[in-house]
Amino acid sequence: MTRAASWAILLLGLTYFILPLLGMIEFSLSMRRGEYSFDAYVAVLGDPQFRQTFSYSVMMALLTIVFGMLLVVPTAFWVRLKLPHLRPVIEFITLLPLVIPAIVVVFGYIRLYNTSSWLPLTGSVLGTNLLLMFGYATLSLPYMYRAVDTGLRTIDVTTLTEAAQSLGAGWITILGRIILPNVLVAVLSGAFVTFAIVMGEFTMAALLNRPAFGPYLQLMGANKAYEPFALATIAFIITWACMGLIQLVTRFTKHDKAAR
Repeated sequence: MTRAASWAILLLGLTYFILPLLGMIEFSLSMRRGEYSFDAYVAVLGDPQFRQTFSYSVMMALLTIVFGMLLVVPTAFWVRLKLPHLRPVIEFITLLPLVIPAIVVVFGYIRLYNTSSWLPLTGSVLGTNLLLMFGYATLSLPYMYRAVDTGLRTIDVTTLTEAAQSLGAGWITILGRIILPNVLVAVLSGAFVTFAIVMGEFTMAALLNRPAFGPYLQLMGANKAYEPFALATIAFIITWACMGLIQLVTRFTKHDKAAR
């Protein structure tokens, strides 16, 4: 394949993805007849429900990231250090959220944890929020686990652990001060992907009746014309900002290691 043909295919692919985005942005700026304006964005950003749902989803995303880190980092570390024969099983389990629809997971939660069950989590706001966080962690598990596992492959886990143990370090110290700093870029990559997933998730938040950003976006799409496109543009910017932060953190870490 010639260089010109390669560039032509690349430009064709970029056109296929970029033109719909440009059309969406252009329509979101057309709320005022005959001229472009940010009226739709002003209306969205001035809506108290937008601020409530956006802040709720950001809070849930941060909690999900912390919970995912506490769950995945020790698990991936222990599997790689002590239970390498279980890696195929763990990888299979972490892939299940990709093949099991979110609606199945959330209906399972409702069935198991409703007010008539042995653990009525859906009977309180705190319990429902916990269920939603667990659901978000489940959806992000394939990405978080693979990011951390890839980071662990780049370091000698056994040697680092044995060296730390020879100096008297406990398991919490080893995880917090030895392993985590060495896989921080991988953890942040999984964290940014988790953030993007939580901000756009609809099914679980809607069925658990939580004031999240995803259901608000769907509600606006059903009742407004220009505001949903402004919201979609904002969500798109958030997603790409997360992708850009992943690249920046990766490059900064590479430069820092090279400098050392």
